[in-house]
Amino acid sequence: MSPAIFGHGHLRLYLLFVLDERAMHGYEIIQALSDRFGGTYVPSAGTIYPRLAKLEAEGLVTKQSDGRKTVYAITETGRAESVRRLADEVRSSVSEAMSTLRAELAAAAREARDDARFATASARETAREGAAAATAGAAAAGASAAAAASDAVRDATTSMHSTVSESRSDSRAQVQ
Repeated sequence: MSPAIFGHGHLRLYLLFVLDERAMHGYEIIQALSDRFGGTYVPSAGTIYPRLAKLEAEGLVTKQSDGRKTVYAITETGRAESVRRLADEVRSSVSEAMSTLRAELAAAAREARDDARFATASARETAREGAAAATAGAAAAGASAAAAASDAVRDATTSMHSTVSESRSDSRAQVQ
């Protein structure tokens, strides 16, 4: 069995959107949906006509005979239903995206904070080692260690800022 193309109720919305453009007969609806999906999905008559019959029973579309063809048109109730459902879908999608973004930003912030703590601890250790060497009479080694500690603090700060900046850029790119 192949996977579902549409989530629950989505084909119904597509039918209403297509009919909102203009009244069409069944084959035109099938072609319009195929065009919207770039030919990757072409619904069968066995999928479309039962859904159209259900939409008609619900008062969302009407059908009129035009010679040998049956033309379907959206009703005002159908327009209201499609707008309401679309708004619900958009609201849900935005809410889900924002939740994901918040979680990713929180994780990035935790990671940056952990990286900064590690770098700070490393710099302090290097500074302590430098101070101990200077106290022991190795002034040259102490100066070198102090410079290394200063470099480590600078590198840790740069790394933290870079990580936070990358996390923000990644999060922004995912939202777009």
